[in-house]
Parts: sequence; C-alpha cells; structure tokens
Amino acid sequence: MSTPSIFRPVSPPQIIEGAFTEDQHRRMLQIVRDKGPWSLILAQHFKSPDEVVATTSGSVPEGFTPTWDMFLSPVFRGYFAQASTALYPEIEDCFFNSKFLDLVRGYWKADYATPENMLFNIQGPCWGSSNPHLDATRYRGISMHNSPIWLMNTMTKTGLFDHWRAKKAQVISWYYKGKVGGGFTCWPDGPKAQPQQIKAPMWGRAVVVENEMMFHTAESNGPLAQRRPEGLAINSLMSPDPATPGAWQVTTDGAVVQHIPEDEFRFLIHWGADIFSDLAELKRSLDHTDDLTHDQVFDMIITDLKARGEQFEVPTDPLTDQAFIGLLTRVYDPGQPAIFPPEPEEALAA
Repeated sequence: MSTPSIFRPVSPPQIIEGAFTEDQHRRMLQIVRDKGPWSLILAQHFKSPDEVVATTSGSVPEGFTPTWDMFLSPVFRGYFAQASTALYPEIEDCFFNSKFLDLVRGYWKADYATPENMLFNIQGPCWGSSNPHLDATRYRGISMHNSPIWLMNTMTKTGLFDHWRAKKAQVISWYYKGKVGGGFTCWPDGPKAQPQQIKAPMWGRAVVVENEMMFHTAESNGPLAQRRPEGLAINSLMSPDPATPGAWQVTTDGAVVQHIPEDEFRFLIHWGADIFSDLAELKRSLDHTDDLTHDQVFDMIITDLKARGEQFEVPTDPLTDQAFIGLLTRVYDPGQPAIFPPEPEEALAA
C-alpha cells in the first residue's frame, strides 16, 4: 500500500495578505460576471462518479455503485489562463505576476518558475471538508492536456512515478464576506496528522502551497439550510442574478434553484506555476527526452498490481474502465484524513 507519509508538500503553507490590488480584483470579478454562466467543477473534470472517488481521499464498499448525487456540490469553475496563456488581455498583469513568481520560487528554493494556469471557483453556501482531495499532479508527458485528473492523482498515490513528477506551486486567494465558515482546511503534515485551517474573513488573503501533495478542502460556509440547493444537478450553472445587483443565481435547465446574496458569494482564485530547480531540469522538461506515455504508465501500474497479488482482468481501455478505476482506488488510496476540524460554530447553532 502507498503510505500517507508521501502526501506532504515541499514546504508548509505560507499565508500572505493583499494578494491582488482592488483594481485587479474588480477586473477579474467583472470577467466572471460577463463571461458566464459557469458549470460545476464535477461536470468539467469527471466522466463518472468512480473517477471522483479515485481523485478524492475515499473509497466505496465493494459492489457499491457510486452516483453523482453522492458528490454534487454547488461549486462552479472557469479559467482566466491555460497553457501559460492569459485568456483575457485585461488581466494579463494578474497572471504574469512577478510577486507570485517570487513567492513560488522562494517556496521551492528553485531557480525558475513559469505561470501555467489560473482558474477560479465561485459558490454560495456549501458544505466542505467531507471529500479532501489532491490537485491534479502533472508528470512529464502526462498532464491535463492529455489525461484525466483521476489518473494523475492515482499515479501520485502509487508512489511509482516520482522520477517524472513535475514540481508545481500555487497561490490561492479568497474573497468572501460571509459570517459563517468559508476558510481553507489542509493537512500539510500528512492525512493522518492534525489539519491546519486558514479562517475567514478572507478578503484578499492568500496561501502559497503545493496542493498536488497536500490533501485540502474548503471549510463549509453559509447558512446550513442553503448549502445543498434543491434541484442541483450535474448540468447546473451559476451566473449573476439579473434582478439583484451583486447577487448570483444557480439554475438547472433554465430554472432558478438558488439565489445567492452578494455577502454569501465566495470567490476563489487559483494561480498555478511550473517550477524548475535548475537549468538542467528546465531543459529536461522542454526537450521531452524523459516523458511518460499512457502505455508506460499502465504497464508499470499493472506490473505493480500483479506483484501485490491482485487478481484482475487487464482492461482494454484503462482510462475509462470503471471496474479498473475502482481497483486502483482500493489498492492505492490512503483513506480519508484521520482528523477533521469541527464545523463552524455559527453553523451548528443555526
């Protein structure tokens, strides 16, 4: 079995204040308002509930079939930048961010860093903490451009591919005025150790992290009764509420299933960079002389499974075979973090 000890970031999380200027925040939020509506994170990154299980820190009993309803959470996503390219010229200064580059180079004690992506999550009241997860771990030759998230996270959990694992770092910022929860929970000392929390209010607060190697999740936020809107579905969308300035709404098939007042709106900005310790590591990444292929990945995993004595049928399409994905989850997943912080006190009293 893989051991929980491998799930520790290169350095402890580093908290900073005033991550973006007020003007930068205004411009980013305007894009979110103008370019939506935005779909659920689940809808964008997963083809089946089994892939969600493989990505989070949990498993299901043998013979049990997971459903979308088990994982639906009203958190929606969009991108400001992908593949080292800003998608909106009006926020290029937010993405090509010298302050953030200095932070992540110092975090890794590395010579080089390149902005790689910038996404945002938006939500109203929401449950958190029940499914801590790792962010997608990129490997030389294996990335989100050619591979599903569940595979990259499973590769990390096996411990077989460290030689090819890319160094990554993030600066994660929050804008949230709500009075109930809304913080960030993480396990930098491993999933069996005590968690750490960054508590709200978090207006421009940020943390420098390596989320590919640290289980983390959002803290629950907002009124208890509003955290799972009735009618939420895998195809739900979030957009500004046309009737109320500053407010938002969630719709399913065109019908409004939730109104979100401005003070309950939680806006997360996730800036990510590629890190290279030195020039040799940078060149190895650029010349692709040491890249993995899908065939190589599954050959290594299947060899390891057989060495463990697992009995299974080798799938013809391991990228989508749900039974095989379930097997990998059972064998390699370290399990849920052992210790969870209590729910926000205001929520318990609601």
